[in-house]
Amino acid sequence: MLFKGLLATVLFAAALPACAQEIVVTGQFRPGYTAAEPYGAMPQAVPQFRPVVNLKRTADYMVQSVRVVGDTRDAAKRRDEVYGMVRNAIQLSAKAGVELSTGELVLEPLTLANYTNLPLRSAGRPDTDQAVFLVKAKLTPGMDAKAAQEQISKFVAAVATVARAEMETIGDPALSVVDPNQYRGQIIDLIAADAASTAGRFGAGYGIQATGLDRPVQWARASLTEVFLYLPANYVVVPKP
Repeated sequence: MLFKGLLATVLFAAALPACAQEIVVTGQFRPGYTAAEPYGAMPQAVPQFRPVVNLKRTADYMVQSVRVVGDTRDAAKRRDEVYGMVRNAIQLSAKAGVELSTGELVLEPLTLANYTNLPLRSAGRPDTDQAVFLVKAKLTPGMDAKAAQEQISKFVAAVATVARAEMETIGDPALSVVDPNQYRGQIIDLIAADAASTAGRFGAGYGIQATGLDRPVQWARASLTEVFLYLPANYVVVPKP
């Protein structure tokens, strides 16, 4: 019964609803839900184990957290100045070749229709507010991390200030992948090829039993611009019936 489990998983995965959500990759995470549930649950830390068989690819975006800080004494004016600079950033983004988003694990576009929904929080000093969001640079073929960071930095410096409001980057850049689950078929192909090669080394009388193929695609950062996408799969070599 060689690879019957693999075939069943492929058919199951094909029946899952499409999911085009964009996921942030900062380290190594596994989703806290089953394969039949949509992305959106909070990430959970995973063990250091990652299967040897995985798909390494360039991420879709470099993602940088930024904040707009205002310290005007009057609270209403301070709010208007912070949101005004966020609006300027949105209006400039397309021309600068970047995109703006909100979210921690699952990203949503930041637009002129929703930017005032950004929460204003204290910036750590009296009479200060800040709004935090994300700037994304698309990682095109041949683009390195330095070029993406420079594109983001150039954009941040170009956003027009509003009164006392200022914009700055915070933290290190992360990566994002749009719909990791779309790569399930490629990952299963890699697992099947590796399993077939392994079983073949034991002779024609052996096959494979695989587990973990019904789980959602998981991810880990591979480099400054690349990610590992994989399934938490295992297989063992067994005698054929």
